[in-house]
Amino acid sequence: MTITISLNNDSINNLDLSPALMVIEPLLEDKAIPSNEQLLSFEINYIREKNDPRELSEIPEVRLWFVRLDAKYPWLPFLLDWKGGELARYAAMLVPHQFSSKEGIQYNPEALEIFLMHKIFILSDWLKEQGIPTQFRLKSLAQILGYELDDAFFEMIEKINF
Repeated sequence: MTITISLNNDSINNLDLSPALMVIEPLLEDKAIPSNEQLLSFEINYIREKNDPRELSEIPEVRLWFVRLDAKYPWLPFLLDWKGGELARYAAMLVPHQFSSKEGIQYNPEALEIFLMHKIFILSDWLKEQGIPTQFRLKSLAQILGYELDDAFFEMIEKINF
């Protein structure tokens, strides 16, 4: 069962997180986050000029809304529908990139690496707090964004998390 957060111009332009809060807060209250892993998607109905060629992730107002959401729920990638492309779209909202007609989205490599490592550290701690196994999930997240993380990296994280 997919969980959808619907956004429109008003919520985006006013940095109004209530569409997300109405979906995510009940999951937190019911302690249902773990059982809703990778089920979240966004329906973004952002109306713009007909001749506006920009992708949604190129519109500053849309990106700013996602920056605010990420500040509120930095562990949100856990809920996103990775197979449905939501993790890549979420990353595009937060990481500088360009579009190529031949190759699709091209993230700034350094910015993507910083984003990924930030999410790995946040999710590592958050998943442990939730009692959810971490390593496979974090490796999968990295792979979706084009990175391979080896076991030694996770051993190092374990050593520093005392």
